[in-house]
Formats: sequence, C-alpha cells, structure tokens
Amino acid sequence: MSSKNNNKLNVPEAREAMDRFKMECANEVGVNLKEGYNGELTSRQAGSVGGQMVKKMIESYEQSMK
Repeated sequence: MSSKNNNKLNVPEAREAMDRFKMECANEVGVNLKEGYNGELTSRQAGSVGGQMVKKMIESYEQSMK
C-alpha cells in the first residue's frame, strides 16, 4: 500500500478554503485537528469529520435548490 496522497482538488486555489471547512467541521464534532498531518486520529474520529463535511455540503446544496 502506498502512502502517496492522491487527493487533488479541481481548483488548487480552493485548498485553503477546504482546510478551513475541515477544521470547522472537526470542531463541530469535537475532534481536535492540528495543521498538517493528523495520523494519530482514530478511524472513528476521521470518519466523523468527513461525515460532517458531507452532511454540511448536502445541506448547502439543498438550500441552494430552494
């Protein structure tokens, strides 16, 4: 298994906004993220952050459809 990160944004300039969004979502679910590598997170913690991000993106999309 490779440790190479293949996560690429379609708009590279969006990296900072996505990092802020991730930190905001982590705070909402009570996960303490630090800048950079967070390899000490459990799978549950990482999943809760990702799940919160998806939830907020779906809510935002649904609001834009109204």
